[in-house]
Amino acid sequence: MQHTLLKSKLHRACVTHAELDYEGSCAIDRHFMKLANIYPYEQIQIYNIANGERFTTYAIEAEEGSRIISVNGAAAHKASPGDRVIICTYSEMTQQEISVHHPTLIYFNEHNEVTGSSHSIPVQAA
Repeated sequence: MQHTLLKSKLHRACVTHAELDYEGSCAIDRHFMKLANIYPYEQIQIYNIANGERFTTYAIEAEEGSRIISVNGAAAHKASPGDRVIICTYSEMTQQEISVHHPTLIYFNEHNEVTGSSHSIPVQAA
């Protein structure tokens, strides 16, 4: 049996561009993609903290070191520059793979500077 688990997450990245006339996708600074093991053209889920929108697109590379997070094409209606977003990838795994899996989590401040990383999310307390 296969299960879908979180593979990687860019947590609270700041949208820098929303380009309606671009072909589509989400351009992400190549450095951020490397840190989170996100591949060009990989499917991503974007969760907009500012307005609650949740949508699917794919990742493309933005210039390394640019700190760009650009939501493009029709998805540009769902995010605006300055919005904080969570960008996630998922992977199909077997029960055996799950037992050794640890997602890659990258955390950002409002300037798209990496503030930390982790491989687990703390248990939520009551």
